[in-house]
Amino acid sequence: MVNMGEVITAMVTPFDKNYNLDLESCSRLIDFLIKNGSDGILLSGTTGESPTLSDEEKIELFGFAKKNFGDKTKIIAGTGSNDTKHSIELSKEAEKIGVDALLLVTPYYNKPTQMGLYKHFEAISSEVKIPIILYNVPSRTSRNIDSRTCIELSKIDNICGVKEASSDMKQIAEIIRDTDEDFLVYSGNDGDTLPILSLGGYGVISVASHIIGNEIRKMISCFKNGEISEASRLHRCFLDVFYGIFITTNPVPIKEALNLKGMRVGPTRPPLYQIEEGNLQRFKNILKKHRIIN
Repeated sequence: MVNMGEVITAMVTPFDKNYNLDLESCSRLIDFLIKNGSDGILLSGTTGESPTLSDEEKIELFGFAKKNFGDKTKIIAGTGSNDTKHSIELSKEAEKIGVDALLLVTPYYNKPTQMGLYKHFEAISSEVKIPIILYNVPSRTSRNIDSRTCIELSKIDNICGVKEASSDMKQIAEIIRDTDEDFLVYSGNDGDTLPILSLGGYGVISVASHIIGNEIRKMISCFKNGEISEASRLHRCFLDVFYGIFITTNPVPIKEALNLKGMRVGPTRPPLYQIEEGNLQRFKNILKKHRIIN
């Protein structure tokens, strides 16, 4: 089993006030996440604002994280795009840097068929040797990796898991049922983590773990240790955090939460802008309720 850990944080990308990559803040944030429940760090995912990061910035980020934290945590590089050739090139660069795994998002906008999806991921996997986690997020990509396609992809040696953000529990159950035990299914939505664990899922690639990482780790541990009532209580307790961080487009709220905590990560890059005042006040109330901010 290729094990990246049960709690992987899909990390925001810190920028300075001029929207430049801020590696000093990045260092502080990774250190904070490692100390607060994260087994692995995913860079340049959706939460990391991958659409507005250049390839040069992504490679710089991967290299910085691997050099400074590679002995302390798993480093996973988001290298997928809607262009197979481009995805291969970036994946090979990340592999050269020495990252532990790749996260490959479903090709977006150009709407490939299921066979097109299979061929896309197969082509990338044939060009690298390191583990690959698929990323199914139909709300963003307009394409779903259906269960049959995912099951077939799981038979490729270095495709070791999937981040499932479809919220389709039938589909997720089929994937877990019909793949080998060493194919790991991660929740891609914090609010789905406990239901997916109950189906046999492994863990979560999380946004909320930026601010409640230890609590999420405890929920997963309780569930796996048979303390179902306590796991369910924790899930219910943090429901408003799980969904509050999506009060507007991710990663705008989670960056706001970190900045409010004093963990400076800067703004989101345009076209993403700050939370409107009404939603901001509602979000602050959630954070205060859980003592995430004062």
